[in-house]
Amino acid sequence: MSKHFDAIIIGAGQAGPSLAGRLTGAGKTVALIERKLFGGTCVNTGCMPTKAMVASAYAIHTARRGAEYGMTTGTISVDFARVMARKEKVRLDARSGVESWLKSMKNCTVIEGHARFESPTDVRVGDDLISGDQIFINTGGRAAIPDFPGVDEVSYLTNTSMMDLADLPDHLVIIGGSYIGLEFAQMFRRFGSEVTVIEKGPRLIGREDPEVSDAIRDILEKEGINIRLNAECIRFAKHKDGVAAGVNCTSGAPEVIGSHVLLATGRRPNTDDLGLDKAGVKTDARGNIEVDDFLRSSVPHIFAMGDCNGRGAFTHTSYNDFEIVAANLLDNDPRQVTERIQTYALYIDPPLGRAGMTESEARKSGRKLLIGTRPMTRVGRAVEKGETQGFMKVIVDADTKEILGASILGTGGDEAIQSILDVMYAKKPYTLITRAMHIHPTVSELIPTVFGDLSPAP
Repeated sequence: MSKHFDAIIIGAGQAGPSLAGRLTGAGKTVALIERKLFGGTCVNTGCMPTKAMVASAYAIHTARRGAEYGMTTGTISVDFARVMARKEKVRLDARSGVESWLKSMKNCTVIEGHARFESPTDVRVGDDLISGDQIFINTGGRAAIPDFPGVDEVSYLTNTSMMDLADLPDHLVIIGGSYIGLEFAQMFRRFGSEVTVIEKGPRLIGREDPEVSDAIRDILEKEGINIRLNAECIRFAKHKDGVAAGVNCTSGAPEVIGSHVLLATGRRPNTDDLGLDKAGVKTDARGNIEVDDFLRSSVPHIFAMGDCNGRGAFTHTSYNDFEIVAANLLDNDPRQVTERIQTYALYIDPPLGRAGMTESEARKSGRKLLIGTRPMTRVGRAVEKGETQGFMKVIVDADTKEILGASILGTGGDEAIQSILDVMYAKKPYTLITRAMHIHPTVSELIPTVFGDLSPAP
């Protein structure tokens, strides 16, 4: 096939299919190319399957606490095959939904295969050579494999291969104490595995404020998860019981023996095999496609959306990329990447909801700060649910009353943070929240109270 389209979209992740819908709805012809799994990381190896597993782990954990809630329970056992079957149904249903939608979309031609640029306007997929007036890259990312000594000599897992485990690990060793690693750590501990987390840094999730890191470490250690920090030299070797992970830590044994090892040490963009050089598209040192605030690459008619552009590493940032591109091209609405506020969640139990700056970032800005905190032990809804771990924290500019950031580590924190985020987008002072009446009993009802108890930062 040799054919010209108004637009070519490479990748069927979060941004690509939605953009195809908008473009075809505007009367444009679209070719969407997907080389493997429709739906991208979120649907296949990220949000949907992992959060299905988190839900199973939460139900199992709650059942074990049944006596606290007045239930008489026997021994709680885990059927790992059924956990994985439930996960699989969630992701397969979502994947097939995306694929069916695209293949039934009028004016959208779906091409399955590996896309490579042959020029700034031409893309080859197998024997097909197609061209487009505009090209949108939405190829996502994959697990980064660090060059640890011995890593090539042992079997290891990534967030992708974790989705295909057939048996529950006896001892799961996780390299990397950040978001992906910690979610797997807690869920597999609740499934019944021994779990050890090895982190090179001095604390978990180093981008968060120290009290958040410390609270999360405390939560995980109370569930029996082993945490090894300051692991400056990590190395691997085969062992009769699985894999030996060598660590140089300030304390503890110099070697951890695990039946399975998960590498959760970051992500890299899927840009190295697209032939970007033939299109003249520039990338940075990490392989991210360089884009401006409108998500245009160095070639003005080629755009990059999602994880491959390095401007966000979440499903919601990828979808927001689609919204920005569509707004500019179809709605005469000049939206920009720099308008969005950083926000994300960590889905351990209890979850961490984050919006805006950390305290460390706010202090570096040189502003006078007001800070408010409240432990979840003083949140009625958390007490009623028997889930009182964590705390709330808000940061405000003392002069402008602008909300700079917030952290809610606690039950419902991933949902409650949204009310703060909406006020931040509205560019209204925190006093708008203190004057609002919230529903009782909820976690959100204490947000006005936290803002009402602000104190100057020392």
